[in-house]
Amino acid sequence: MKLSQFRYELPEKLIPLHPTKNRDESKLMVVHRDTGKIEHRIFKDVIEYFDDKDVFVFNNTKVFPARIFGNKEKTGAKIEVFLLRELSKENRLWDVLVDPARKIRIGNKLYFGNDELVAEVIDNTTSRGRTLRFLGDGDYEDFKTTLYNLGETPLPKFINRKTEELDKERYQTLLAKHEGAVAAPTAGMHFSRELLKRLEIKGIDFAEITLHVGLGNFRNVEVEDLTKHKVDSEQIFVSEQAANIVNNAKNNKHNVCAVGTTVLRTLESCVTTQKLLNPFEGWTNKFIFPPYEVKVPNRMISNFHLSKSTLLMMVAAFTGYDLIFKAYDVAIKKKYRFGTYGDAMLIL
Repeated sequence: MKLSQFRYELPEKLIPLHPTKNRDESKLMVVHRDTGKIEHRIFKDVIEYFDDKDVFVFNNTKVFPARIFGNKEKTGAKIEVFLLRELSKENRLWDVLVDPARKIRIGNKLYFGNDELVAEVIDNTTSRGRTLRFLGDGDYEDFKTTLYNLGETPLPKFINRKTEELDKERYQTLLAKHEGAVAAPTAGMHFSRELLKRLEIKGIDFAEITLHVGLGNFRNVEVEDLTKHKVDSEQIFVSEQAANIVNNAKNNKHNVCAVGTTVLRTLESCVTTQKLLNPFEGWTNKFIFPPYEVKVPNRMISNFHLSKSTLLMMVAAFTGYDLIFKAYDVAIKKKYRFGTYGDAMLIL
């Protein structure tokens, strides 16, 4: 398929800057793939579509405060540093993006806070990518605490406002456990404690996988021919326990629901020839777009994604191209909210 086939016009006012007051009270569009029927519900109603022994698969990655502002030595120029991942705990090396990049060269020192942290640029990795070494030999935990205290919640650029205290809690799922993501798995953010409890009481099982979401989620696709697009690798973990829960449900003809595109991508990266789930630890660069036969989950929850994004392509692969665009047309007419803090879709 072509990139231009995933372009649509979205009024800017449908991209909210803040979440709904309560996690489980966003709108929920329910799309039936077999009939094409579309229903309009509230997210907490999702429980009505599942029964005893069905499985929800969640991504339990945890977002860390990855955006940090510093100053360049001598000139004092303000620099935004986006922490991507820690490369070496011992040497305090981090893979980062810097903005503006043209000012930052190997050997430059950057100062953060009231000179609480100092880092040196030791390598160029891409046009904006750098490797930083944080200087100092104090206690590692103290260093990490200082770094995270100086950092901000890494909201995507299209949420065009300063971060607020609220974002620390709401740009995170309630199942977040394993730190390493620079973007939240947004479909999971709709689940409140009450809803999780009600699902549990109904006999629905939960499986947890980990995919540490990278910035590739927001990277523009630059090629018209999608077969030529390369996605960034992301680290994934599927435990034996998670694989057993999913496979048991599949073998007994129960529903398996992927909560979000990150879960879909992880499950489809670890599939066996029998369409079951393999335990796995490693990296995936799987790019899912139509036409594609989804092998592990038979249901999916997702937010409404922006024009030409790889996330929209993944949901189209699951739902069917024509039906997803019919649903998005309806969503725009009915003023559903799109993007990170937007509404949700359940695809049956």
